[in-house]
Amino acid sequence: MASCLKTTWSWRVQSVVFGTAQLLCFSALMTELMNQNEVAAWTYNYSSHAYTWSVSRNFCKRYYTDLVAIQNKNEITYLNDAIPYYQAYYWIGIRKINNTWTWVGTKKALTEEAENWADNEPNNKKNNQDCVEIYIKRSSAPGKWNDEPCGRRKRALCYTASCHDTSCSKQGECVETIGNYSCSCYPGFYGPECEYAITCEPLENLVHGSMECSLSPRAFQYNTNCSFRCAEGFELRGADTVRCADGGQWTAPAPVCQALPCRDLTAPNKAQMSCSHPLGTFKYQSTCRFSCDGGLLLVGASELRCLATGAWSAPSPKCQAITCTPLLSPQNGTMTCVQPLGDSSYKSTCQFTCDEGFSLSGPERLDCTPSGHWTGSPPMCEAIRCPELSAPERGSLHCSDVHGEFNVGSTCQFSCHKGFKLEGANNVKCTASGRWTALPPTCEGIAPAPTAEVRCPALLTPGQGTMSCRHRLGIFGLNTTCYFGCKAGFTLLGDSALRCRPSGRWTAVTPACRAVKCSKLHITEPIRMNCSNPWGNFSYGSSCTFHCPEGQLLNGSVRTACQENGQWSAAMPTCQAGPLTIQEALTYFGGAVASTTGLVMGGTLLALLRKRFRQKDDGKSPLNPQSHLGTYGVFTNAAFDANP
Repeated sequence: MASCLKTTWSWRVQSVVFGTAQLLCFSALMTELMNQNEVAAWTYNYSSHAYTWSVSRNFCKRYYTDLVAIQNKNEITYLNDAIPYYQAYYWIGIRKINNTWTWVGTKKALTEEAENWADNEPNNKKNNQDCVEIYIKRSSAPGKWNDEPCGRRKRALCYTASCHDTSCSKQGECVETIGNYSCSCYPGFYGPECEYAITCEPLENLVHGSMECSLSPRAFQYNTNCSFRCAEGFELRGADTVRCADGGQWTAPAPVCQALPCRDLTAPNKAQMSCSHPLGTFKYQSTCRFSCDGGLLLVGASELRCLATGAWSAPSPKCQAITCTPLLSPQNGTMTCVQPLGDSSYKSTCQFTCDEGFSLSGPERLDCTPSGHWTGSPPMCEAIRCPELSAPERGSLHCSDVHGEFNVGSTCQFSCHKGFKLEGANNVKCTASGRWTALPPTCEGIAPAPTAEVRCPALLTPGQGTMSCRHRLGIFGLNTTCYFGCKAGFTLLGDSALRCRPSGRWTAVTPACRAVKCSKLHITEPIRMNCSNPWGNFSYGSSCTFHCPEGQLLNGSVRTACQENGQWSAAMPTCQAGPLTIQEALTYFGGAVASTTGLVMGGTLLALLRKRFRQKDDGKSPLNPQSHLGTYGVFTNAAFDANP
């Protein structure tokens, strides 16, 4: 940076090189300007070369502060006296933005009292005169302004500002004056350097709550924000945040904390309710417990707590018999159900199979869940079909399937026109696997026996498959027939047999083996599933495990695998919240509810199970020692469902 040297009653110009540009600077410490009061820190600078307005501004911003921002008439007089004459004159920091003359450094519009235009200016001559030059030492109108096209070349008239980053304590606007600055304080601050902040009345901490205020040099000064919170069981009445405004007043009164009530509860139909109210009837921390009459299932939470939010921990429960919509056997199939609690009742399980020639479309098993819904939609038995056949070229086709659907059991016979010979099987049958017993034949012209020179490309055994070939006239020679199959769990994509034709080409492309697909598993919250898929998602070999969140029991198998028949080894389980009731446990173990003997047996079995589960490493037990029906615990089905 060029150095600007101060001398009494004079100034000195020095030439300094910055890259390829030569710069000139001069001292503007102004020993006799402004009533001869000596001030410091303001300097003017100008370039030795002429540039466009934009390049001139970049020049000033790179080496100084910006293009000069004219503050008053005295500054204009000083510039006209101090800066040397240049025929193209100098650019200053004014430009037309959105049709308004604007000081680019402050982005403020040029006020009428600050204007210093030459006569009849600005005139926007020939349009696009959006930038401003200052006439320095011009014979007429010296120090005046003129609008000019921004692309013209003039010297850059720069300034180095008095204001700096820490001016006005960063709490006011720094206003440049010649050789100095003044501070225009932001609202809420005062002082020569805006160093003082207005304060508000101190706030007291909340009863049954707390207050946190933003840190500041002085407590409760301007812009201090205080936020409020209430203790559990209380709600805030009033503003949750207040701020000390610039007038020394808080934006709102301090709030208060009031205790929260919960809505009144009544016992559901056919249920009993007992409550405790440590802080008042149906107030925060009130607890209500529910139980159902015999033979009914409690649907919902057995205990409700009045929370600090003023709401109960769960909706009111209900007592009802849980049943699912009755199911029907699928057409062309059978359904077998186990219903321990009655027809289509909760815990019922139904298995589905199809008659020969039909395949199951949908889940193999459905379970009635506590929500009264089956775990899926009932499946259907769809007829197995073989690929559609057509008559061979120069031949005919006759099938026993009058509907033309090529279902299992359909038989088709082939024949050739006169002069042609059938090559291949003359009849095929659709098997239960959905494949024909042989490849469709072709009709070849009767001709002399071909030579053994005919060869077809060698075939490779498909992955996860098998291939066996019958070579007649040499390896992969004429009429060689290769048969293909797949390993268990994989299905054949393509023809099961290929034959080498006289043309040296096989009757079809080599088939491939694809893993049998099982139906996609859809999980519902809150159950979690983790799967491994060695042959593709939900394909043969895929294995999925399930688990429930802490506090819930898995109702069903913990693992299922996609089998070679395209069916899962077990149905999707569900998550059951909480342990079984005494009624359910005794029913589960043989219906010994109605007698004292049953209770004794249940108690004995409970004691044995407790002893057994205390020996487990994880310390978890499927027993609930908090039963309200006696000293015996309540059995859950966790230990039994884990290994279906």
